[in-house]
Amino acid sequence: MDGFVQLFADLIIDAGLAEECIYRKRSLELPGFFRPTKEWDLLAIRDGVLLAVIEAKSQVGPSFGNNFNNRTEEAMGSALDLWTAYREGAFRTGPQPFLGYFFMLEDCSSSQRPVKVREPHFPVFDEFRGASYMKRYELFCRKLMLERHYTATAFITSD
Repeated sequence: MDGFVQLFADLIIDAGLAEECIYRKRSLELPGFFRPTKEWDLLAIRDGVLLAVIEAKSQVGPSFGNNFNNRTEEAMGSALDLWTAYREGAFRTGPQPFLGYFFMLEDCSSSQRPVKVREPHFPVFDEFRGASYMKRYELFCRKLMLERHYTATAFITSD
């Protein structure tokens, strides 16, 4: 994911932020509310003001089911932790930062295959019936933005 993180850094620099304000590979910890710190993939900080935070994740097979649950819980928890820390003043009184989530999934038959759902007590939402892991990740990224957990998300696939 290093290449993507560098691309994000280049875009931020091209938009006018000085390179020394971009953190990648070092000094990536931010305070959390539910835990002491969280290490992110890219931070943009100018004059003590947190401007942008980006998380970049990927998944390859074969265990798409277990990893899907872990990745979704991780992304939701990280957003909740950051926004709660922000509310509680962990980043001083700066404006609300940009929070981005980038996800790349292996494009293969296992990630494209429809997945059954178990509904022993209550029905799942219709969009999950027959959805592949690829579709589930797409829905997940859309819902992260819909619910304003992240400012922006990007979901791509690659073989």
